Amino acid sequence: MADGLVRIFDTEENDRTLRFGDRRISITPAVEQAEGGPLSAYSARFGRGERADLPAPYEEMWVVVHGRLLIRSGETAVRVGPGEFLHVPERTPGEVEALEDTTLVCVSVPAH
Repeated sequence: MADGLVRIFDTEENDRTLRFGDRRISITPAVEQAEGGPLSAYSARFGRGERADLPAPYEEMWVVVHGRLLIRSGETAVRVGPGEFLHVPERTPGEVEALEDTTLVCVSVPAH
C-alpha cells in the first residue's frame, strides 16, 4: 500500500467479490492483508433471511449502510439498522441474521 494516498471505496460488487455458493451472502474486499497494513476493510451483503456464524479470530467494527440485522450472542440479541455501528470482539460466539436485504461495511484488526 502506498503511503500517504487517500483511496475511495464503495459497497458495489465487483470482480473481487466473493460469493458463498448459492447463498445470498457476498463480501467485497477493499483493503487486504497483502497490502501490509494493520487492518482489513470490506463490504458485505446479506439477503433477507440469510444467517452466518459470528466467531472470527479478529476484532471487527461493522457499520450498517442499509437494511437491518439481528445479532445473537449467548443470551443477548441486538438489532442494528442504517447508520448504526456494531463492535464484534475477537472470537465472539453467536450468529448474525439479515432481517431484510442488508449492506454493511466492516473493518477488522488485525488485517486478514
